[in-house]
Amino acid sequence: MRFIRNFAGALCMMAAVSCGQSSGEQEVAVSADGNTNPVIENIMARRSIRRYKDTVVDRKIMEQILLCGINAPNGQNKQSWEVRVVDNPATMEEIKAMMADGLPEEEAERARVSFRGAPVMVFIARDLSYDFSAYDCGLLAQNMMLSATSLGVGSICLGSPVRAVYNSPKAEAVIEKLGFSKGYELCLCVGFGYADETPDAKPRDWGKVKFLD
Repeated sequence: MRFIRNFAGALCMMAAVSCGQSSGEQEVAVSADGNTNPVIENIMARRSIRRYKDTVVDRKIMEQILLCGINAPNGQNKQSWEVRVVDNPATMEEIKAMMADGLPEEEAERARVSFRGAPVMVFIARDLSYDFSAYDCGLLAQNMMLSATSLGVGSICLGSPVRAVYNSPKAEAVIEKLGFSKGYELCLCVGFGYADETPDAKPRDWGKVKFLD
């Protein structure tokens, strides 16, 4: 049965923001002594990367990124996520083949390229018993992406693989392969790797932000 999870799109909007200055109305914050704030510099420097080098990120580095992820704020400290990391190229190809199997060729090709070539893919599932778990997963993903930037690792937040999985006739097989616990639902994917591009920041609409007096 085909369906698209509503949370996937919302999470990508929340967690995949590539921070950058808008049309000159914002300034990078500086510390009290006039020096640029390194945390804000890191946030403003992050970009969504869609072209990667073939090099797989070392697991020690990924462990640091994941540790930052699970230290994200979350409702009632429920830690309402489960995370699966795929950095083995053979496993990655197996999952993509399962996602594409049985689909019309055009849809199958979209499924095969939905990881954007990232050599490491993190699959995040939410606890269906907690109604704010999707937001917890978004915060987890954002922590991972920002920490990755600080370590020189590119990232991209993706909803398309989630759609591809649940649109696939082999959806159950993919979920079984990922090994999530009962009661958890795949809701978000984040790709990691070393960037093979340097995209510019896209404008942000500062007009959507208002102070209420």
